[in-house]
Amino acid sequence: MPKPVHRIHFLGICGTAMGSVAAAFRELGFAVTGSDDNAYPPMSTFLEGKGIKVCSGFTPGNIPAEVDLVVVGNALCRGNPELEAVLDRKLPYRSLPETLRDYFLQGKTNIVVTGTHGKTTTTSLITWIFCQAACAPGFLIGGIARDLARGATFGNSNYFILEGDEYDTAFFDKRSKFLHYLPETVVINNIEFDHADIFADLDEIKLSFRRLVNIVPGRGSIFINADDRNCAEVVTKSLSSVFTVGFREGATHRITGVRYNSTGAEFVLGEQSFKLPLIGEFNVRNAAMAVSVALAYRLPIEVIQDALARFAGVARRQELRGEVNGIKVIDDFAHHPTAIRETLFALRHRYPGHRIWAIFEPRSNTTRRAIFQTALPEALKLADGVILARVARVDQLPREDRLDPERVIQTIQAWGIPAFYEPEVEDILHRVKPLARPGDVIVVFSNGGFEGIHQRLLTELAVA
Repeated sequence: MPKPVHRIHFLGICGTAMGSVAAAFRELGFAVTGSDDNAYPPMSTFLEGKGIKVCSGFTPGNIPAEVDLVVVGNALCRGNPELEAVLDRKLPYRSLPETLRDYFLQGKTNIVVTGTHGKTTTTSLITWIFCQAACAPGFLIGGIARDLARGATFGNSNYFILEGDEYDTAFFDKRSKFLHYLPETVVINNIEFDHADIFADLDEIKLSFRRLVNIVPGRGSIFINADDRNCAEVVTKSLSSVFTVGFREGATHRITGVRYNSTGAEFVLGEQSFKLPLIGEFNVRNAAMAVSVALAYRLPIEVIQDALARFAGVARRQELRGEVNGIKVIDDFAHHPTAIRETLFALRHRYPGHRIWAIFEPRSNTTRRAIFQTALPEALKLADGVILARVARVDQLPREDRLDPERVIQTIQAWGIPAFYEPEVEDILHRVKPLARPGDVIVVFSNGGFEGIHQRLLTELAVA
């Protein structure tokens, strides 16, 4: 029989989810330690404030002599000296999703939000609505909703709301994370090809979603995008109730009467009207999904409408970072052509008549690859001007698999749109400054820190 767990060590503790779970264990009275090669604020100071010792870097000596469980982050791989010590010492270890399942999700009503796009916003919306309905749900979200002020909380509520990622679980478990989350309700926002470092093609991704559908209990529910053929395909053998949410005639939860303005959107779902202070069709879909789930749990319609109308959004999703000399700088996490296109479309509604500059860093494991060589310029051409940065970690990819950023720029230039390839952040700053003028909107697309480009842009643009 496994011995009781009192002392837990986290490998990769400064990840958003890892840090939140580590803090939850500490608050429950466990002895918690951890290590990370990116041990810096704000997560490192947050953990230290919880009384958790965080070691910078990975070495075997970081692991306490007495430890009952090691939680291994999915960024860890063989060859890491601390991970090798765990294996050599034959210490019990689990992935983060397994740990969540075993300690926090069993016996709960788990609502799992999945899909290629919109997971963070939709999960945040559902959580916010449940909070306003006094349900006090536990939640784990891959971003920070401004209303919730945190990415996770663990309590005694029967409800737990999770952002369910299709990415793999750990070096020893290549199944998607969401397969561990014991779902009663599943949301599938959309399904497209992504995570090219894990999935060979779209069919492999759909297989993972079929496996998710297969573990939803018969009394459970699945909400899918009514306008996405891939979503419809993966639920064909579902034994759970399937509800369709979207614009298509015949959808069980049909969206109609959409109106956009500079401050947000209005829409009708069924016979009820809703206001949303977010822009873009994709956010209307996210909101409609959240409303549909809330109604399924019989939350009061007035509470849902009020919560939606007051939702403040999610950090790094169309987030205004500042304005100088009449030029706005916006941060957006989009790292897939579809998300880039939809964000640019939404910004057209929010800033009608303004020039929009798009700066994109190809950094994700998919956008670094040639698979989006055609789709990227098609998405970016919705901007009035485009600047493309160097492909991140390009040396890790075979030459034939790499995105060619100069070809992307040449394609956009051929459409008559100003477009530039500027490898370094310093080059981007020098390019933007003489081009930007009052009234312009600069949106920076990256799923990383991008060398602090947002503040550096604001500083550079402020200089006469």
